[in-house]
Amino acid sequence: MVDSQDMVKKFFTQKSARIDTNKGDKYYKNLFEKAKERLSILQKQEPLKDIDMIDVIETEGINRRDFMKWVSATTATLMLPSMFEPLVAQATELMNRVPVVWIELQDCAGNSEALLRSASPTVDDLLFDVISLEFHETLQAAAGHDADRQLDDAVEHFKGKYLLFVEGAIPMANNGMYGTIGASGETFHEHLMRMSKDSAAVVAVGTCATFGGIPAASPNPTGAVGVMDLVKGKPLINIPACPANPANIVGVILHYILTGQVPELDSLLRPKFAFGYRIHDNCERRAHFDAGEYVEEFGDDGAKNNWCLYKVGCKGPMTFNNCSIIKYNEGTNWPVGVGRGCIGCSEPDFWDKYAYQRPMAGAHIKAPTGGVEKTVDEFGLGLLTATAVGIGAHAVASAIAGKKSEHNEEE
Repeated sequence: MVDSQDMVKKFFTQKSARIDTNKGDKYYKNLFEKAKERLSILQKQEPLKDIDMIDVIETEGINRRDFMKWVSATTATLMLPSMFEPLVAQATELMNRVPVVWIELQDCAGNSEALLRSASPTVDDLLFDVISLEFHETLQAAAGHDADRQLDDAVEHFKGKYLLFVEGAIPMANNGMYGTIGASGETFHEHLMRMSKDSAAVVAVGTCATFGGIPAASPNPTGAVGVMDLVKGKPLINIPACPANPANIVGVILHYILTGQVPELDSLLRPKFAFGYRIHDNCERRAHFDAGEYVEEFGDDGAKNNWCLYKVGCKGPMTFNNCSIIKYNEGTNWPVGVGRGCIGCSEPDFWDKYAYQRPMAGAHIKAPTGGVEKTVDEFGLGLLTATAVGIGAHAVASAIAGKKSEHNEEE
């Protein structure tokens, strides 16, 4: 029982769930002056891409009022007070001053697809028309030696200034020979280390790049690892999820343009403005959790009435991301919104630990007292340990259930 309680407590009281959203007037005044100075310097630089942000958004039918609404929402997302809104708007218009190099490693290109597959572009999507994207395998026309030359020229020309975006894991088994790139046959490992060496900062995009993702799932035959396991001595930002939300990618770039530094990060190097939220705490089905109303199996009356998906495998209580706040596909929806539980894709080792959907028949959860205003830290621990189930025990229970199922099939 003690072990179970400890495991539950660890899940429900992680430090990254506690965000200090107000750092005081002195902090913000200093940051404001630094940001003004930073933008003034960028303003004097020649744009790397001859394109105007305001022209782009107006061409797509987004008026100035809608743009300023987006600026206001983005400022809040970055956990900055409203006084920063004029600076965020200015930073948006200066995004063509910061060069970006994007490399693809062991992945499905899902993060690039998420940026490209926009039916009705939002401001977030349009910003990628403004960014000075110096290299991206998926988007460029060049191939072979020409592509190598284009990349080398960009790295040399913008030495020490470019942001390196990395999509995909890095296979390390057999001396990295499971992944090679370019006409020279450079391994992904060699490629990453060479590209990161002269970058201003490295941004790992998607769960494969951040924590190894699906390529690193057991038994991990290619020896896949994340960028943070290899790149040292450089500012490094992790933006996990499968795929990473374009709004979070834009937020990181804007923060860098605005301040010249990486945003505040949690213990897993994730920006707190995006990953400081527990999905469970901001879920539209949270009231059903509090009321003890759960989907017992997909298709039942609970599912039809949008009840809590926890008992059928939702990992919202142990997953940190802002999916439930900003959503996907132009803010249309997100997994839980369409009746599918969170699989914890922004957490390390999610495919092995969280991405299963077998019903948790042993989750005999009683409704907590206090209503939806109670936080999970206040009632979650007592609620779950009282039934001797606990979040931490579910993986074990599911594994046992799986073995029993296999045994029955054999008989």
